[in-house]
Amino acid sequence: MLTAIVGINWGDEGKGRFVDLLSADYDIVCRYQGGNNAGHTVINSRGKFILNLLPSGILRPDVVNVMGNGMVIDAEHLWGEMGRLRAAGVEIGPQNLKISDRAILCMPCHKQQDILEEERLADRAYGSTRSGIAPVYGDKYMKKALRMGDLLNPGYCRKRLESLMEFKSLVAQGVYHREALSVEEMWGWVEQFALPLTEYICDTGRYLEEQIEEGKDVMFEAQLGALRDIDFGIYPYTSSSNTIAAYAPIGTGIPGRRLDCTVGIMKAYSTCVGEGPFTCELFGDKAEELREAGGEYGAKTGRPRRVGPFDVPASRYGVRMQGADMLALTKMDVLSYLKEIPVCAGYSIDGKVTGEFPVGDALNRAKPVWETLPGWHCDLSGCKSPADLPKAALDYILYLEKQVGCPIRYVSFGPEREQYLEMK
Repeated sequence: MLTAIVGINWGDEGKGRFVDLLSADYDIVCRYQGGNNAGHTVINSRGKFILNLLPSGILRPDVVNVMGNGMVIDAEHLWGEMGRLRAAGVEIGPQNLKISDRAILCMPCHKQQDILEEERLADRAYGSTRSGIAPVYGDKYMKKALRMGDLLNPGYCRKRLESLMEFKSLVAQGVYHREALSVEEMWGWVEQFALPLTEYICDTGRYLEEQIEEGKDVMFEAQLGALRDIDFGIYPYTSSSNTIAAYAPIGTGIPGRRLDCTVGIMKAYSTCVGEGPFTCELFGDKAEELREAGGEYGAKTGRPRRVGPFDVPASRYGVRMQGADMLALTKMDVLSYLKEIPVCAGYSIDGKVTGEFPVGDALNRAKPVWETLPGWHCDLSGCKSPADLPKAALDYILYLEKQVGCPIRYVSFGPEREQYLEMK
């Protein structure tokens, strides 16, 4: 069984929570894109964990975790993340963590360039997390980046680094009017943080093919959501990688394989970290009330998330881009304070109402078309089956299911593993 767990919207939908829950039935969990520019929050009996790079399956002792070739890996951040988990009693070693030899190494020079570019853009900034993601993916596609496999031959790696630093110094001096970058300083960073990772590095594509042939079940974990995909998201306010499920086999080195199932994760309301069009956004007291009720602050940045009601056009589009077979609806409990629940049922663009999610400047001109549904205004934490749900809550779930055109299989009422129910 090859299953992808992906985000339907702008990210922060609760993917880590469901990877942690559903990975009990899988042998391997793979991350296939992105870097440490987002966070997956998992809460279990050991405590609360925020994972930026490591697959969420790392919290299950019998699961092997793969960091695929589609990722960009900040070695310094990875060691810090591994250290925090080990301090909490989580075992991490080459037996349960494997890093693709084709993944890209994200270094301090990439973070520096990311920061300088955001500062140069000023009020036109894209809302980067300043983790170096866009510059390192840029280097990958300009064929200048270091791959994790380069670390297995330090002499060759050093030559590649020297070439990269020559280019980065030209950019620093010519574009940002800064000093040339030091090869020695950057090589010192590589020696301290990157070279010690060599025991984890392997051909993960070959490893996965062998495991699949043996009948092992593999789960693919995405970062962010469909609306942040570099090709299909709200460009240019996107991530720099493909967040959609279709990229999962490519980003893990098994492009000839097809997914058996895609589970889309979707919030019961909308949130967004960073810049870009967000049609359903609330402001003022209503926004603050929803933000506080949901604890909506970025797991990676700590920034207050932009919030709004459920967005039907955006979610329907996300379901289609992800090719979702089923959905998990998260944070239903957050809406319990509302007597009436607004929903963005469509967009008005230049006076014309549409249910489609537009592209380009049309999205900037879109205005929300609201509908209001009855709230349930009670605690849902004791609900163990659909029969336990108040009628208004069940009606809300069925309304969303009909509007996005995909069955909702799971509904969660909190971050704990057991705080969910199955609809069917």
